[in-house]
Amino acid sequence: MIRVGIIGLGSMGRIRLHEVTRSSQARVVAVADPGTSPSVPGVATVGTDAIIADPSIDAVFICTPNHLNQELTIRALGAGKHVFCEKPPAFNAHGVEAIIAAERASGGRKLMYGLNHRHHDSIIRAKALIDSGVHGRLLWMRGRYGKSVDESFYSNWRSKRALAGGGILIDQGLHMLDLFLMMAGDFDEVHAFVSTIYWKLDVEDNVFAILRNQAGVVASLHSTMTQWRHLFSLEMFLEHGNIIINGLLTTSGSYGEEAMTVARNRTAAPAARWSDEECTRYSVNNSWRYEVEHFLSAVASDSPIHYGTSADALKLMRLVDRIYQADARPEGQGLS
Repeated sequence: MIRVGIIGLGSMGRIRLHEVTRSSQARVVAVADPGTSPSVPGVATVGTDAIIADPSIDAVFICTPNHLNQELTIRALGAGKHVFCEKPPAFNAHGVEAIIAAERASGGRKLMYGLNHRHHDSIIRAKALIDSGVHGRLLWMRGRYGKSVDESFYSNWRSKRALAGGGILIDQGLHMLDLFLMMAGDFDEVHAFVSTIYWKLDVEDNVFAILRNQAGVVASLHSTMTQWRHLFSLEMFLEHGNIIINGLLTTSGSYGEEAMTVARNRTAAPAARWSDEECTRYSVNNSWRYEVEHFLSAVASDSPIHYGTSADALKLMRLVDRIYQADARPEGQGLS
């Protein structure tokens, strides 16, 4: 039985607590929160330092505000712990490189990052369809991911660069970029506008990015705080069909129904008639369970992490850095 400590018991920490508690592979033995004194029945409440130093704790879940992720991950790895950390791994790629150095020195400890969108059933099926080649090669993708905020956001730690590391790109755009990387591999050409259009913050409220890789796949990202509603849409267009995912099952329920439409072109090129269309609606969000079980199984069996590795994190943050750097205007929000 894997003995788990959780650092940070906000909304994400509570989700991880729930999933670890219902797993047959692990037991939560201690919790800590830098800002509060959490109370979990049957679980010890201790300090962050105590969880990291406790030799009886095998794995640590880091669910803290962004500015603590890099430091706590390095410390936990150095103390011999397996680590699951929420995104972002660090404020930039340089920070991830420091984490990888600690991982390599840890004697084989497992490190996984919370990029749960990869584990949604619709995303898993979309990836399988693309890899199968049944619709031909992937041509281009369009991702839109945003939310509505109000004046209360000014007091949220996510609105402060020193605590968050960035704005909507780090918050939600990061997930969409991870899905782009999952579907198409790395991107070598980046064009972007990173702006604070409406909210008077020191982090961006809008990101527009166009990406292209060596295979010719183009991806378009818009992540925003100013569309006045929560929205998730990932569209993937292939030679002989398309895959469109609208809505996302979340704990808040604010992104609506998660539905995937797959359309196949039954007409010989260059014409296109979408006579074969299938829509699947999803009612259960299994992503949290899949993700936690993948990590715990890797720890229990000493098997590789397949998604959310430090290599994935480095590739992702290098892309994030390039998007911030691509907007060279004075108002562009850079991390470097």
